[in-house]
Amino acid sequence: MRETFHSIEHFILESEDDRVTYQYEGICPRTGELITLPRTRFAEKIARGLMAELPGEREGKMYGVLLVKTPAGETGYLKAFSGLLDGRQEVTGWVPPIPGREKLVWDENEVLARLDALKSEIIRLQAIPDRTSYRELEADFDRRLQSLTDLHRENKRERQERRETGKLSAEELEKLNEISRREGIDRRNLKRERDRVLQPLRERIAESDRRIRELKQQRKNLSKQLQELLYRSYCLTNFAGDSLSLQLLMGDNLLPTGTGECCAPKLLHYAAIQGFIPVAMAEFWWGNSNRDKVAGEFYGACVERCQPLMGFLLSGLQPSLEIIYEDESILAVNKPIDLLSVPGRYRETGDSVITRLRARGKDAIAVHRLDRETSGILLLAKDRESYRELSRQFENREVYKVYEALLSDNITKKEGSIDLPLRPDLDRRPYQIVDTERGKPSITKFRVIGDSRGEFLPLTGRTHQIRVHCQRGLKVPILGDRLYGGKEGDRLYLHARDLAFRHPVSREKIHLHVPTPF
Repeated sequence: MRETFHSIEHFILESEDDRVTYQYEGICPRTGELITLPRTRFAEKIARGLMAELPGEREGKMYGVLLVKTPAGETGYLKAFSGLLDGRQEVTGWVPPIPGREKLVWDENEVLARLDALKSEIIRLQAIPDRTSYRELEADFDRRLQSLTDLHRENKRERQERRETGKLSAEELEKLNEISRREGIDRRNLKRERDRVLQPLRERIAESDRRIRELKQQRKNLSKQLQELLYRSYCLTNFAGDSLSLQLLMGDNLLPTGTGECCAPKLLHYAAIQGFIPVAMAEFWWGNSNRDKVAGEFYGACVERCQPLMGFLLSGLQPSLEIIYEDESILAVNKPIDLLSVPGRYRETGDSVITRLRARGKDAIAVHRLDRETSGILLLAKDRESYRELSRQFENREVYKVYEALLSDNITKKEGSIDLPLRPDLDRRPYQIVDTERGKPSITKFRVIGDSRGEFLPLTGRTHQIRVHCQRGLKVPILGDRLYGGKEGDRLYLHARDLAFRHPVSREKIHLHVPTPF
C-alpha cells in the first residue's frame, strides 16, 4: 500500500486551492441521491506535478490522481493510468488494475485464439482469386460490349442516311434490315457469353460473402462472450462496502472495450478497499494528442465507460441525508458536513440538501442555513405559509438554537456572552469581519462543557457568527476552521445540536435534537 500512497509535502496548499473546477457525480443506487466528488485546484496542481515526471513522446492515454486521507488522518494521493503503461498492467508506484482479469487468462487466450482464426479465414475469403478474375473479366466484357455498341450505332446512322435518300429498292432495304437484326444478335450473344463466363464466378463470390457474414457473426458472438467473461470477472467495490461485477452493474448493456480499466474506476476501487477517504480527483490526457484529447488538458468522466459506474463507485462516500422529523407542513434533516443547504449558482455547487430531497420527490424550502462545513439540524418548510411563519420566528428570535463545538485550545472563561457586530469582507467573501460601525448586531451566548468543548446559543443568525465569535471573542478558533485560523482537523468541529420552535400550523412546541458526532 505504501508504494502507491504518495506524499503531498512538495505541494503547497493555499486557500484558493479548494476551488472546485469540476464535479464527478452519480446517483447512489441505495438512496437515489446525487453523490459528488470534486476536482479542485489542488488536485490539478498534483496532476501537473505528475505530468512533469512523464515523458511527452509516448502513446496518448488518460492518467489520474486521487487526493485521499488514510484512516489515521494522513493526507496523500494515488495515481493511475488507463489500460496499459508501456505494455504492462502493473507498474510500481501506480494503483494496480481492478482484480479479476487474471482469473480468466486461459479462457481469454482461448477465445482470442478463436477470434484470430476467424479473422484469418475472413481475410482469406475476402482475397480469393475469383474476385480478381471476376473484376478483370467483367471489365473486359464491358469494354467489348461498349466497342460493339459504338460500332453498331455508327452502322445504324449510315443505314438511316441511305434509307432517307428514297432511292433504295425493296430488296436493298431488306438487306439493311437484315444487317440490323444480325448486329442485335451479335450483342445478345456477347451478353450471353458474359453471363456464361461470369455466373460461376459470381456464385462462388456470393458463397464466400455468405460465409464471411457467418464468420463475422461468430466473431461478434465470441467478442460478446469475451466481454461477458471480463464483466463477470471485474468486481468493483465502493465506499459503502458493496462489491459487484461489471455484469451485475450494467445488466444487459454491453459496454465498450476497456470498461473497468479507466483511471477513475481503478482509483476509486483501490481507495475503497484500502479504507481511504477521497477528497478530490483529477484526470488528464498525456502523450500524443488525438482528435478528441489534448496533452495536458483535464477531462471529466468519460460518458461511455466511467460515467455509468460513477454512482455505484461513489456510494457510501457521502453520508445519506437523514430526515429526523417530517409532517405535512415541515421537515428537518441532519445535514452532513461538506453539503450545501441550498444549491449554488453553478454546476459544481449543485449538490445540496434541497436537491437531494427533490431527488426523493420532496419539495421544501430551507427556512435558515447551515455553513457547508457545519453538520446538524436544518429546518425546511413544505409550503409558503409555513415558511413565512417559521421565518418570522427566526427573525423575532423565538427559535432556540444550540451548537456544540470543539475549540483549538482551552479557554479560561467558562460562560458568558459575545457581542461583536459582523459584516462581510467584500474582498474576501464569504469571510466575515468585526466592524463596530457598519456591522450588524451579532450576539452569541456560550458555556464550556468539557476540555476545549463548548455550547453556543446564537441569539442572532449572521453568516459564520459562531466561528468569528470564537476567533475574535474567545481568542480561540474552532478546531478545523481553516478560514478563521483554527488548528487543522479532518472537519470543522461545529454541530447544530438542538432546535426548538413552535409548529407553524398546530403551534405545538417542537424540540429537535441530534447527538454531536464528535
